[in-house]
Amino acid sequence: MFGLRRATWASVVIAALFVTVTIHFSAVFDFFVRDRWGPLWQNLEPRVSAMTPVSVVLAILLVGLAPHAHRLSWRGLLATAFAANWVWTMVLALVDGRDGISATFTRPGEYLADAREVTSMPGMVEDFIDRIPGTHPDNWSTHVAGHPPGALLFFVGLVRLGITDPFDVGLVALTIGTTAVVAVLVALRALAGEELARTVLPFLVVGPSAIWVAVSADAVFLAVTAWGIAALALAATAQHPSGWRSVAWALLAGLLLGLGIFLSYGLVLMGATAIAVLVAARNWRPLPWAVLAALAVTAAFALAGFAWWEAYPVLHDRYYAGIASERPYSYWVWGNIGAWLIGVGLAVAAGVAHAISVLRRRGQEPIDAGRRAVLLLGGSGLACVLLATVSGMSKAEVERIWLPFSPWALCLMALLPVRDARLMLVLQAVLGLVTQHLLELYW
Repeated sequence: MFGLRRATWASVVIAALFVTVTIHFSAVFDFFVRDRWGPLWQNLEPRVSAMTPVSVVLAILLVGLAPHAHRLSWRGLLATAFAANWVWTMVLALVDGRDGISATFTRPGEYLADAREVTSMPGMVEDFIDRIPGTHPDNWSTHVAGHPPGALLFFVGLVRLGITDPFDVGLVALTIGTTAVVAVLVALRALAGEELARTVLPFLVVGPSAIWVAVSADAVFLAVTAWGIAALALAATAQHPSGWRSVAWALLAGLLLGLGIFLSYGLVLMGATAIAVLVAARNWRPLPWAVLAALAVTAAFALAGFAWWEAYPVLHDRYYAGIASERPYSYWVWGNIGAWLIGVGLAVAAGVAHAISVLRRRGQEPIDAGRRAVLLLGGSGLACVLLATVSGMSKAEVERIWLPFSPWALCLMALLPVRDARLMLVLQAVLGLVTQHLLELYW
C-alpha cells in the first residue's frame, strides 16, 4: 500500500515539474509561445471577486459530500452529477461575472459573429471550403475556418431560434457540455460496472477542466462525442447483441460520432475510444451499424457541398501559413502535454501511474473485466492526446481543444486506493480554484 501511495504522489510531483518546465522553457530559450502565459492561451491575471468565497465553499461541499454519493440511486446519482458539475462550472465562470460566460462569444473571431451573417445554411455549407483560405476576400474567421461547418451550423441554429445574446449562447454551450458527465458515467457503468463508475464520478464533476467547458464551443463537441461513446457502450453491452435495441444504440452512436468529426477535425481520433469500447465489451457487432450511420452523416455533408477529405488539406495550408508556422513543433509536441495537464488536472498523472502498476502486476493479480474496461477507456483518452500532439495539428490552445479526450483519461482514477482518491480530489478542486483565479481566459 505504501508503494501505491508513493506512486501517487511521485507521479503528481513529476507532472507538476513537467508543467513548470513547459511554462518557463519558452522564456528561458526564447521559444515563441505568444504574448500569453506559458503553454496556455491565457494571461496571468490574479484576481478575486464576490464569487470567490462562493466557489471555495462550493469546492469544500462537493469534496466533502463526494463519499456520500453511494447512498443515491443510480438515476439520482446521474441527476446529481449533472447538477453538481453544472453548478461548479457556472460558479467558476461567474468569478469573472457575466463576462466569464459571455465574453468569448462577443469577439469578432468567434462563431457567433459569422453565424449572424449566414443567410442560407445550404449556401454556407456549399461555399465553406472556398472561404477557408486566408487569401479569400470573404474568408471565415479563425475559429470558423479551423473547424468543419457543423460547428458553425450549431450557432446558426441558435441564431435562428432567437438565441443571440452572447451570455445566453454561452449558457447553452455550458449546459450541453456539462451533460458529458452523465454520458461518461453511463458508458462506464455499461462496460466496467456501477461501482467503478461511482468511483470516477467525483473526478468528472470537480476539476479545472470545467473552466474551459464554461467558455468555449468545445464544450458542445465534448458532449456530442461523449454521448456517442455512451450509445456505443450501450449497444455493445445490450442483453441481446443482435436485437433492435443494440442496433438502435449503434446507429445513434454512429450518428453522434459521425457528427463529431464535422464539428472538429481532431475528433476523428475519438475512433480510438470507440474501438476501446468494443474491445472492452468483447463485441464487434455494433460496428457495421455505427459505421453505416457515420457514413450517412458524411454523405449528407458531401451532398450539401462539403467533403471533409477536401477541406482538411485546405485548412492545413491556412494553419501553417499563419501562427502555426511561428510555433516550433520541437516545443509544442511536448508543451501541449503541459497545457493539457493544467486543463485536466495533475491528478490524472496518479491515474496513469496506477494503471502502469496494474499492468505490471497482471501476472500476480489478474485484471478483472471492470478494471480492464477502465484501462482501455483511460488508455484511449491518453492515446488521443498523444496522437493529436504528434500530428502537429495541435500547437497550443489544447486546454480547450482536447476537452473531449479528458474525461476518458480521467476514468483511470477508478484505479486509485480510496484514501489516495480523496486526496487527489482535493487537489483537483484546489487546482480548479487557483487556475480560475490566476488566469484570465481568452476564448
